[in-house]
Amino acid sequence: MEYFLIFIAAIFVNNIVLSQFLGICPFLGVSKKIDTALGMSAAVTFVLVLATVVTYLLQKLLILWHVEFLQTILFILVIAALVQMIEIILKKVSPSLYQALGVFLPLITTNCCILGVAIIVADPAQLMQKLPGGGVLIPNLLTGTLYAFATAIGFALALILFAGIREQLALAKVPEAMKGTPIALLTAGLLAMAFMGFSGVV
Repeated sequence: MEYFLIFIAAIFVNNIVLSQFLGICPFLGVSKKIDTALGMSAAVTFVLVLATVVTYLLQKLLILWHVEFLQTILFILVIAALVQMIEIILKKVSPSLYQALGVFLPLITTNCCILGVAIIVADPAQLMQKLPGGGVLIPNLLTGTLYAFATAIGFALALILFAGIREQLALAKVPEAMKGTPIALLTAGLLAMAFMGFSGVV
C-alpha cells in the first residue's frame, strides 16, 4: 500500500513540474505536439530511473570518502555521461528508436528534473519529506528508484496533457497579444492549479 501511495504522491500531489517547478524548459519547449511530448517523456523516464540508481550508489561512495561537496558536479557529469552512452547504444542497437528520440536525448542533459530527483533520492532527509505519511517507508535504493519512476510518470503526464491542450489552442481563436508563450504560460498555470486539487489526498 505504501508503494502505491508513493506513486500517487509523486504523480499527482508532488508533481515534479507543476508542483516543484523542475523541468520547466522541456515542459514549455517540447510541448507543441503530442508526438514530441511522447518521445521526450519516454527518454526522460529511461534516463531518470537509470541516473537515479547510479547517482544513489555514487552518493554512498562520496559519503564513504567524505567528499560530499562534490555531489552536484559529479551528478551532472554522470547524467551527461549516461545520456551520451544511451545515445551511442541506441545508434548501434536500434537506429529507428535513435531517430525517434535522437532529437530529445541531448536535451535531457540540461533537464533540471533529472538532477533534482537524483539529489532528492541521494539525501535520505529530503526523500523522507517526499514519501507519503511523513516518511513511513525507510529511504533506500528501492524506494528511491520507485520515487524516480513515479516522478518520471508524473512528468510525462503533465507534458502530454499540456501538449494536448496546446494542440487544441493552436486551433482556437486566441487574442493576438496572447498568442504563443503568453497563452502557454497561462495554460500551464491553470494546469498547475488543477493539480493542486490533489493536495491532501495522500
